[in-house]
Amino acid sequence: MKIKLLVVGKTSESFLAPLISDYHKRINRFVNFEIIEINNINIKKANSLEIKKKEGIKILEKVDKKDQMFILDEKGKSYNSIDFSKFIENRMVNSSKNIIFIIGGAYGFSENIYSRSNSIISLSKMTFSHQIIRLFMVEQLYRALTIINNHPYHNQ
Repeated sequence: MKIKLLVVGKTSESFLAPLISDYHKRINRFVNFEIIEINNINIKKANSLEIKKKEGIKILEKVDKKDQMFILDEKGKSYNSIDFSKFIENRMVNSSKNIIFIIGGAYGFSENIYSRSNSIISLSKMTFSHQIIRLFMVEQLYRALTIINNHPYHNQ
């Protein structure tokens, strides 16, 4: 079993990359973890629906039919850190399938991504850049894994 974070676009903010990398290494102490970047669709005359559709196709190319796929969207279900750790642990214990979290591009997700996802998760009702959400997500994954493994990172 592996946990993957699939993201549309690159992290261009130089101050974020080392922070994301640090949490990436920390997560790998607990579970096999990978971050996969998909290039943005840059079509000058394309509308948002076309871009979401093309990004959706690229996303699905990276997802196996057996994978558990969860998209990050402000319209999804919110968790506190303890409940999110239970969510992760439940999927790790009860399935041998990979867990994939997906951060979409600037326009969000196409309908085929919504219909393929196992669940929609919200890290906040606010909208953040996809670069900031990467940092938030890897920190919360690390926090969840430390809670599951009784590591003292999370204070209660």
